Amino acid sequence: MEHRTFHRILAAIIAVLIVLAGYGVYYVNDYHHAVNVGNAIQSNPTVKVTDIEDGWLFDGPGTTTAMVFYPGAKVEASAYAPLMQETAASGIDCFLMKMPANLAIFGINRADVVRSDIAGYSYDHWYIAGHSLGGTMAANYISKHTDNWDGLILLASYPTDDLSKTKLRVLSAYGSKDDILNRKKVESARQRMPKQYYERVIKGGNHAQFGSYGVQQGDGVAAISGDDQIDRTVALIRQFVTNSL
Repeated sequence: MEHRTFHRILAAIIAVLIVLAGYGVYYVNDYHHAVNVGNAIQSNPTVKVTDIEDGWLFDGPGTTTAMVFYPGAKVEASAYAPLMQETAASGIDCFLMKMPANLAIFGINRADVVRSDIAGYSYDHWYIAGHSLGGTMAANYISKHTDNWDGLILLASYPTDDLSKTKLRVLSAYGSKDDILNRKKVESARQRMPKQYYERVIKGGNHAQFGSYGVQQGDGVAAISGDDQIDRTVALIRQFVTNSL
Protein backbone atom coordinates (compact mmCIF):
# COMPACT_ATOMS: atom_id res chain seq x y z
CA MET A 1 0.00 0.00 0.00
CA GLU A 2 2.77 2.42 0.95
CA HIS A 3 4.59 1.43 -2.25
CA ARG A 4 1.54 2.38 -4.37
CA THR A 5 1.12 5.67 -2.51
CA PHE A 6 4.76 6.55 -3.13
CA HIS A 7 4.38 5.89 -6.85
CA ARG A 8 1.20 7.98 -7.03
CA ILE A 9 2.96 10.88 -5.31
CA LEU A 10 5.99 10.50 -7.55
CA ALA A 11 3.77 10.41 -10.65
CA ALA A 12 1.96 13.55 -9.48
CA ILE A 13 5.25 15.37 -8.90
CA ILE A 14 6.51 14.38 -12.35
CA ALA A 15 3.25 15.57 -13.93
CA VAL A 16 3.54 18.94 -12.19
CA LEU A 17 7.16 19.29 -13.30
CA ILE A 18 6.20 18.51 -16.90
CA VAL A 19 3.47 21.16 -16.82
CA LEU A 20 5.84 23.71 -15.28
CA ALA A 21 8.53 22.89 -17.83
CA GLY A 22 6.04 23.30 -20.65
CA TYR A 23 4.88 26.63 -19.26
CA GLY A 24 8.48 27.73 -18.91
CA VAL A 25 9.24 26.90 -22.54
CA TYR A 26 6.08 28.74 -23.63
CA TYR A 27 6.92 31.77 -21.49
CA VAL A 28 10.48 32.01 -22.79
CA ASN A 29 9.32 31.75 -26.39
CA ASP A 30 6.32 34.06 -25.98
CA TYR A 31 7.76 37.47 -26.81
CA HIS A 32 7.40 40.35 -29.24
CA HIS A 33 9.38 39.60 -32.38
CA ALA A 34 11.18 42.29 -34.35
CA VAL A 35 9.25 43.34 -37.45
CA ASN A 36 10.20 45.54 -40.39
CA VAL A 37 13.75 46.08 -39.16
CA GLY A 38 14.94 45.63 -42.75
CA ASN A 39 18.61 46.41 -43.10
CA ALA A 40 18.83 48.17 -39.74
CA ILE A 41 20.76 45.27 -38.25
CA GLN A 42 23.28 45.38 -41.11
CA SER A 43 26.14 47.72 -41.90
CA ASN A 44 25.75 50.60 -44.34
CA PRO A 45 28.06 53.40 -45.54
CA THR A 46 27.31 55.47 -42.42
CA VAL A 47 27.00 52.89 -39.63
CA LYS A 48 29.01 49.69 -39.22
CA VAL A 49 27.18 46.95 -37.32
CA THR A 50 29.26 44.24 -35.67
CA ASP A 51 28.43 41.35 -33.37
CA ILE A 52 29.75 41.64 -29.83
CA GLU A 53 29.28 39.40 -26.82
CA ASP A 54 25.55 39.45 -26.00
CA GLY A 55 24.65 42.09 -28.55
CA TRP A 56 25.68 44.39 -31.38
CA LEU A 57 27.76 47.53 -31.78
CA PHE A 58 26.38 50.24 -34.08
CA ASP A 59 29.48 52.25 -34.94
CA GLY A 60 28.71 55.54 -36.64
CA PRO A 61 30.76 58.66 -37.46
CA GLY A 62 31.04 59.74 -33.81
CA THR A 63 34.12 58.87 -31.76
CA THR A 64 33.57 60.40 -28.32
CA THR A 65 30.15 59.29 -27.04
CA ALA A 66 28.53 55.88 -26.63
CA MET A 67 25.18 54.58 -25.41
CA VAL A 68 24.47 51.11 -24.03
CA PHE A 69 20.84 50.08 -24.56
CA TYR A 70 18.64 47.60 -22.65
CA PRO A 71 15.52 46.34 -24.53
CA GLY A 72 12.01 46.29 -23.10
CA ALA A 73 10.53 43.21 -21.43
CA LYS A 74 9.73 40.29 -23.71
CA VAL A 75 10.87 42.18 -26.80
CA GLU A 76 13.41 40.78 -29.24
CA ALA A 77 16.52 42.96 -28.97
CA SER A 78 16.84 43.49 -32.72
CA ALA A 79 13.50 45.34 -32.65
CA TYR A 80 15.51 48.34 -31.47
CA ALA A 81 17.95 48.21 -34.39
CA PRO A 82 16.25 51.10 -36.26
CA LEU A 83 16.57 53.33 -33.19
CA MET A 84 20.21 52.30 -32.75
CA GLN A 85 20.97 52.92 -36.44
CA GLU A 86 19.57 56.44 -36.34
CA THR A 87 21.25 57.26 -33.04
CA ALA A 88 24.62 55.99 -34.27
CA ALA A 89 24.24 57.94 -37.51
CA SER A 90 23.71 61.08 -35.41
CA GLY A 91 27.14 60.62 -33.82
CA ILE A 92 26.42 58.47 -30.76
CA ASP A 93 27.71 54.92 -31.08
CA CYS A 94 25.29 52.34 -29.68
CA PHE A 95 25.66 48.99 -27.97
CA LEU A 96 22.39 47.06 -28.21
CA MET A 97 22.36 44.29 -25.61
CA LYS A 98 20.54 40.96 -25.86
CA MET A 99 18.88 39.74 -22.66
CA PRO A 100 18.33 36.24 -21.24
CA ALA A 101 14.74 35.20 -22.04
CA ASN A 102 14.33 38.73 -23.44
CA LEU A 103 14.07 40.09 -19.90
CA ALA A 104 16.55 42.72 -18.70
CA ILE A 105 15.88 41.72 -15.11
CA PHE A 106 17.99 38.62 -15.85
CA GLY A 107 20.75 40.67 -17.48
CA ILE A 108 21.11 43.78 -15.34
CA ASN A 109 24.90 43.65 -15.57
CA ARG A 110 25.05 43.25 -19.36
CA ALA A 111 26.74 46.65 -19.57
CA ASP A 112 29.79 45.10 -17.94
CA VAL A 113 30.46 43.35 -21.25
CA VAL A 114 31.08 46.74 -22.84
CA ARG A 115 32.58 48.67 -19.94
CA SER A 116 35.16 46.10 -18.80
CA ASP A 117 38.84 46.86 -19.29
CA ILE A 118 39.05 43.78 -21.49
CA ALA A 119 36.52 45.25 -23.94
CA GLY A 120 38.93 48.09 -24.65
CA TYR A 121 36.45 50.78 -25.75
CA SER A 122 37.74 54.28 -25.11
CA TYR A 123 34.87 56.74 -25.44
CA ASP A 124 34.99 59.98 -23.46
CA HIS A 125 31.31 59.93 -22.53
CA TRP A 126 29.09 56.98 -21.65
CA TYR A 127 25.32 56.78 -21.30
CA ILE A 128 23.10 53.84 -20.47
CA ALA A 129 19.55 53.70 -21.78
CA GLY A 130 16.56 51.41 -21.88
CA HIS A 131 12.95 51.02 -22.91
CA SER A 132 10.24 50.18 -20.37
CA LEU A 133 11.57 47.46 -18.02
CA GLY A 134 14.92 47.78 -19.76
CA GLY A 135 15.10 51.38 -18.60
CA THR A 136 14.29 50.42 -15.02
CA MET A 137 17.05 47.82 -15.06
CA ALA A 138 19.47 50.28 -16.67
CA ALA A 139 18.69 52.67 -13.81
CA ASN A 140 19.34 49.91 -11.31
CA TYR A 141 22.69 49.19 -12.92
CA ILE A 142 23.85 52.79 -13.10
CA SER A 143 22.83 53.42 -9.48
CA LYS A 144 25.63 51.04 -8.51
CA HIS A 145 28.18 52.34 -11.05
CA THR A 146 27.68 56.11 -10.98
CA ASP A 147 31.36 57.00 -11.35
CA ASN A 148 31.67 55.30 -14.73
CA TRP A 149 28.77 56.97 -16.51
CA ASP A 150 27.65 60.43 -17.61
CA GLY A 151 23.95 59.76 -17.59
CA LEU A 152 20.81 57.69 -18.02
CA ILE A 153 18.19 57.76 -20.79
CA LEU A 154 14.74 56.37 -19.99
CA LEU A 155 12.27 55.65 -22.78
CA ALA A 156 8.76 55.03 -21.44
CA SER A 157 10.31 54.04 -18.14
CA TYR A 158 11.16 55.15 -14.61
CA PRO A 159 13.72 54.21 -11.95
CA THR A 160 12.98 52.39 -8.72
CA ASP A 161 16.42 53.28 -7.35
CA ASP A 162 17.27 56.63 -5.77
CA LEU A 163 19.49 58.71 -8.05
CA SER A 164 18.86 62.04 -6.33
CA LYS A 165 22.27 62.29 -4.69
CA THR A 166 24.25 61.42 -7.80
CA LYS A 167 25.85 63.75 -10.33
CA LEU A 168 24.24 61.87 -13.19
CA ARG A 169 22.19 63.51 -15.92
CA VAL A 170 18.86 61.83 -16.68
CA LEU A 171 16.51 62.12 -19.65
CA SER A 172 13.00 60.67 -19.46
CA ALA A 173 11.03 60.56 -22.71
CA TYR A 174 7.65 58.99 -23.38
CA GLY A 175 4.78 59.27 -25.83
CA SER A 176 1.59 61.19 -25.16
CA LYS A 177 -0.41 58.19 -26.45
CA ASP A 178 1.37 55.65 -24.23
CA ASP A 179 -1.32 53.73 -22.34
CA ILE A 180 1.10 51.21 -20.83
CA LEU A 181 3.47 53.47 -18.91
CA ASN A 182 2.27 54.12 -15.36
CA ARG A 183 2.20 57.93 -15.17
CA LYS A 184 1.79 57.95 -11.39
CA LYS A 185 5.04 56.01 -11.03
CA VAL A 186 6.75 58.44 -13.39
CA GLU A 187 5.55 61.30 -11.19
CA SER A 188 6.64 59.63 -7.94
CA ALA A 189 10.02 58.80 -9.48
CA ARG A 190 10.78 62.50 -9.94
CA GLN A 191 11.76 62.76 -6.29
CA ARG A 192 14.41 60.09 -6.91
CA MET A 193 15.95 62.00 -9.80
CA PRO A 194 19.18 64.05 -9.69
CA LYS A 195 19.29 67.82 -10.21
CA GLN A 196 20.00 67.46 -13.92
CA TYR A 197 16.74 65.75 -14.82
CA TYR A 198 14.94 66.37 -18.10
CA GLU A 199 11.46 65.05 -18.91
CA ARG A 200 10.06 65.28 -22.41
CA VAL A 201 6.79 64.07 -23.95
CA ILE A 202 6.75 62.98 -27.58
CA LYS A 203 3.42 64.24 -28.88
CA GLY A 204 1.52 61.49 -30.66
CA GLY A 205 3.98 58.76 -29.71
CA ASN A 206 3.02 55.55 -27.91
CA HIS A 207 4.80 52.81 -25.97
CA ALA A 208 5.70 50.28 -28.65
CA GLN A 209 7.05 52.60 -31.33
CA PHE A 210 10.37 53.14 -29.57
CA GLY A 211 11.03 49.70 -31.02
CA SER A 212 9.83 47.93 -34.13
CA TYR A 213 7.81 44.97 -32.90
CA GLY A 214 4.25 45.72 -33.90
CA VAL A 215 1.24 46.50 -31.75
CA GLN A 216 1.49 45.92 -28.00
CA GLN A 217 -1.66 44.92 -26.15
CA GLY A 218 -3.00 47.72 -23.97
CA ASP A 219 -1.03 50.43 -25.74
CA GLY A 220 -2.59 53.59 -27.12
CA VAL A 221 -2.92 54.24 -30.83
CA ALA A 222 -0.07 56.44 -31.98
CA ALA A 223 -0.83 59.63 -33.88
CA ILE A 224 2.59 59.60 -35.54
CA SER A 225 4.45 56.94 -37.49
CA GLY A 226 7.09 54.68 -36.00
CA ASP A 227 9.76 56.36 -38.11
CA ASP A 228 8.65 59.77 -36.87
CA GLN A 229 8.75 58.63 -33.25
CA ILE A 230 12.26 57.26 -33.70
CA ASP A 231 13.38 60.49 -35.38
CA ARG A 232 12.03 62.57 -32.50
CA THR A 233 13.60 60.23 -29.95
CA VAL A 234 17.00 60.45 -31.61
CA ALA A 235 16.73 64.24 -31.70
CA LEU A 236 16.02 64.31 -27.94
CA ILE A 237 18.90 61.95 -27.18
CA ARG A 238 21.23 64.02 -29.32
CA GLN A 239 20.18 67.25 -27.62
CA PHE A 240 20.53 65.63 -24.21
CA VAL A 241 24.07 64.35 -24.66
CA THR A 242 25.19 67.65 -26.18
CA ASN A 243 23.66 69.66 -23.31
CA SER A 244 21.28 71.48 -25.62
CA LEU A 245 17.89 70.44 -24.24
